[in-house]
Amino acid sequence: MTFPIHRITGTATELHTRDLPAERGLWILDATQPALVLGSTQRVVDAPGIEVVRRRSGGGAVWVEPGVTLWVDVVVPRGDELWDDDVGRATHWLGDAWARAVGDNAAVHRGAMVRTPWSDRVCFAGLGPGEVTIAGQKVVGISQRRTRQSARFQCVAYERWDPGPLRRIFGAGTELDAVGSGVGRLSAVEAALRDQFA
Repeated sequence: MTFPIHRITGTATELHTRDLPAERGLWILDATQPALVLGSTQRVVDAPGIEVVRRRSGGGAVWVEPGVTLWVDVVVPRGDELWDDDVGRATHWLGDAWARAVGDNAAVHRGAMVRTPWSDRVCFAGLGPGEVTIAGQKVVGISQRRTRQSARFQCVAYERWDPGPLRRIFGAGTELDAVGSGVGRLSAVEAALRDQFA
């Protein structure tokens, strides 16, 4: 499973609006400032002083913050041996790669989407196929956008799970505290993930 690996830096808006080639590639995206990233069908929210951007893939909102967020996009062209026409099953191999990078206690969700009262608003409050958990808490979120040429899988993991910004923006109480968990030192997880694709 060999992928060219790239790294780009910019605001969340710049990174989300950048078209990636319809060919195998792993892109490590470094945001330069905190941002709220909404799913493709979410309504715009009021977040004064915070960059708000809409991604083209579905799911709930993700908080991106430099230094504590590992944001990785993976592109698979149609016809690739890793391509799967089944949208639910298409993320399983990627979840496996993340689970190996995260550690022995990580598990890949292979069932249907698990929804909660907050999952339409906050990514980590739900659980989709291919996403990774440790002890029942989500540690890697994955969304996907498909075109006729390729699939772009957008992944996020946190050094530590801090729902504070999302809680303030969406007016949540303690409901989000236990839905997620961090993966620990991001440089180590990134290196282990890169090894899966080298």
